[in-house]
Amino acid sequence: MALDPRPDMNLINQFSDRFFHAFYNREWLGECGQTVDFLSVSNAYAVQDLVAQKRIDRGETVVGFKVGCTSQAIRQQFGLTEPISGRLFHPYILEENCELDWRNYLGCAIEPEMVLTIGKELMGKHLPDDELVDSIESVRPGIEIHNFHFWHSPPSIQELISSGGIHAGLVVGAVKASPQELSFRDEMFSVYKDQIMVTKAPAKEIMGGPLHSLRWLVDFLTDKGQSLQKGSLVIPGSPTELVRIDQDTELKVAIERVGEATAFFRTQ
Repeated sequence: MALDPRPDMNLINQFSDRFFHAFYNREWLGECGQTVDFLSVSNAYAVQDLVAQKRIDRGETVVGFKVGCTSQAIRQQFGLTEPISGRLFHPYILEENCELDWRNYLGCAIEPEMVLTIGKELMGKHLPDDELVDSIESVRPGIEIHNFHFWHSPPSIQELISSGGIHAGLVVGAVKASPQELSFRDEMFSVYKDQIMVTKAPAKEIMGGPLHSLRWLVDFLTDKGQSLQKGSLVIPGSPTELVRIDQDTELKVAIERVGEATAFFRTQ
């Protein structure tokens, strides 16, 4: 990993063009004279910022944030001491029971997520649990969709950040739970393919619980002089491994005391 945090704007611009193109066209335009792991982590976030601006210029809207690499095992794999952040975009926020062609994604994979709707602006460092809980308007079950494909080998944290956390979309359930009724630690997350459970894990596997992930995100934004805006959606990470979708599948996520969300991955 590059240690020099000073931005090389020419290289950052070249990588932002390529990641922007790859998201829509599922192809890599070619190298930039350096591989992506030449970037520092701060450079990679600069690439992500430019890609986000290009998507906004295209007509999309940032509606919130995702937190990724929330498990200790994944952070150790990439040599990280903290998770990563990416953005959520409209029109890639979808309602449950939608039909999606899994072939439209590169290495289609999903994760179960709590979808937090933020009810008031948050800014500051190390906010206490009660303030975080009070800031959450509602919690819904969600299915995060990934383009689980890396253009460079071996996979690097720089590519993960530059790509926005390989995020491709979010299916949001209709049912809403009150945050005051949740422990944000013991709720069990389960994933079902064609009504057969394929994985499950408790919320505490997300950095000790989703509130720790939300706190990290607010800290991260505060360090950048930004706040988490009222109305934002936040997905704080998954306690389970990625689940690949490589054939027609009815996919259901169930989160204890929150509810269920279903999406149909079908060849169209």
